[in-house]
Amino acid sequence: MQIHHRGYVSGDPRVKEAAGYGINRAAEIPDEMDVLIVGTGPAASVVTAQLSRFPSINVRAIEMRPGRLEVGQADGIQARSVETFQAFGFANEVIEEAYRNVEMCFWTPDPENPANIKRHSRAADDATGMSEFPHIYVNQSRILDYFLRDAERAPGKVTPDYGVEYLGCEIDPGAEYPVSAHIKYVAGERAGEERTVKAKYLVGGDGARSQVRRSLGHKLHGDAALHAWGVMDVMVNTDFPDIQVKCSIQSHEAGNILLIPREGGYLVRFYVDLGELTAEDAGAIRNTPVEEIVATANRIIHPYTMDVKNVAWFSVYEVAHRITDGFDDVEDHERGTRCARAFIMGDACHTHSAKAGQGMNVSIQDGFNLGWKLAAVLEGRAPDALLDTYAEERKVIAQNLIDFDKEWSTLMAKSVDDWEDPDELEKYYTKTQEFPAGFMTQYTESAITTGLEHQDLAPGFPIGKRFKSAEVIRRSDNRWRHLGHFHEADGRWRVYAFADAAAPALEGTAMADFAAWWEKDPASPRNRYTPAGVDQDAVFDAKAIYQQDYTEVELHDVPKIFQPLKVPYGLHDINQVFAAGHGRDIFRDREISKDGAIVIVRPDQYVAGIFPLDAREEISEFFAGNMLPVSGSNS
Repeated sequence: MQIHHRGYVSGDPRVKEAAGYGINRAAEIPDEMDVLIVGTGPAASVVTAQLSRFPSINVRAIEMRPGRLEVGQADGIQARSVETFQAFGFANEVIEEAYRNVEMCFWTPDPENPANIKRHSRAADDATGMSEFPHIYVNQSRILDYFLRDAERAPGKVTPDYGVEYLGCEIDPGAEYPVSAHIKYVAGERAGEERTVKAKYLVGGDGARSQVRRSLGHKLHGDAALHAWGVMDVMVNTDFPDIQVKCSIQSHEAGNILLIPREGGYLVRFYVDLGELTAEDAGAIRNTPVEEIVATANRIIHPYTMDVKNVAWFSVYEVAHRITDGFDDVEDHERGTRCARAFIMGDACHTHSAKAGQGMNVSIQDGFNLGWKLAAVLEGRAPDALLDTYAEERKVIAQNLIDFDKEWSTLMAKSVDDWEDPDELEKYYTKTQEFPAGFMTQYTESAITTGLEHQDLAPGFPIGKRFKSAEVIRRSDNRWRHLGHFHEADGRWRVYAFADAAAPALEGTAMADFAAWWEKDPASPRNRYTPAGVDQDAVFDAKAIYQQDYTEVELHDVPKIFQPLKVPYGLHDINQVFAAGHGRDIFRDREISKDGAIVIVRPDQYVAGIFPLDAREEISEFFAGNMLPVSGSNS
């Protein structure tokens, strides 16, 4: 965390000074606003936190509940989500609070006595090092708390308006405020009162029964698996030896369990197989009492038993796999003729089983994908067409999720008598770990993601996939740090300049030539898109990474553009220069060419493109396709 460059900070540096709409933020929902967010689920909370960092944007988030979510719903946090938490500044807090998954145990019927279960095998969690962050479990309500706390701490000071229901909307694309949204107060002194408010953009993150989706005329399409599961968060006394380890438990005749230990050391979540359904009894199964779910669980774990002392929450659901026919308000035949003004995210777009731990995680990425794009457009840094990429990118990901979950949930419900190979479930779990961990997402070529022409310059940073961090030595203080951990959710593009093999110098090297162009050429993206009077790295966070050992890199040999000036005092930020050392070598670990490379990373942490150090025209053309020039420069 870098502080004091704007003046001495004596308080909590995580709490930012109010600015823009955050100053004396109105208690009443205004008649007009830039963005109206419906819901406070994972996707909506991410967008709220992201936009609150841009106080020039007038944002309101409404929630029908009278207050925060308190119990139930999702609990699995994949490593990709923890990487996102790092961008918002609270990854370490969540990790300390959560249960950390290290392995999964597979229990199957004892071959010598099939009426009993026996531990069959274990599989390590992330044995291949997909991320430096762990796979954890913590209640969804806590994740929402963290994102909403971030929104309240940010300069925009956005806090949800609870007890407000969204009823519907009309959209006039040509109006200054195209969305006319009808809302109703459902709690407090104004309960029953209805209003119409106007917004430039509407964002729906209001769950599987989304009213925003309905008002846009979209429907969820797909099918139900006609298989029921009971889910319960319980505190138990038990002789089952792996009660604090993630487990797949398959009994011979009583069904299956997915066991998920929860944060705190006492709470455990059970997904209990309630069996196949017919179309006639699909609705009635939801009335299954928790006592029956407990009894089924005890039959499955025989010869072990559990004595439930407390039920914190439980529910019954039927597995269904559905995806909406649209992620925004633009019909297919309208694409290219007008830009989207309303969007839906998370469960409003895609529903599936809970056992792959994907609902909250994919929703978080929906929100991260949309949030920075809205900020860029509303601040005039990007054309409206940027928002079209939200639906283009996330609909593909949602379909991939549905396809994966169909296979995984089918395997989880499969009878042991139907397995040809008793290790098949474990093999599938191990083989597909990268997908549920969130790392199979790969965006295809678009205005914000290039083709693969220069992928060979850095094979370890696949274009379109998330930037996989690696350790470097920061030259200012000679500490090793993860390069990706400096990527904050601040809407900036990252420009990682990996130097050629020449020693650091102010001129005469490929790296120095790139730096001179980036800093001084009026046509360079930095000068075209960075306003006058702001930090030199306000739009592009450019960092220099040298191949040499840190003992061979001196800051006075590094071009000054990699030590950007900060307003108002004109301080040089010397914390943006990195090298190898102490066994850390990002060039080796990510297979970066010794000729150097420019790796450009989107504000949502996905690799946008890779270029040679001398690719002036290509880099300029890439940004010309997704940004708007500003008058003046920060040279």
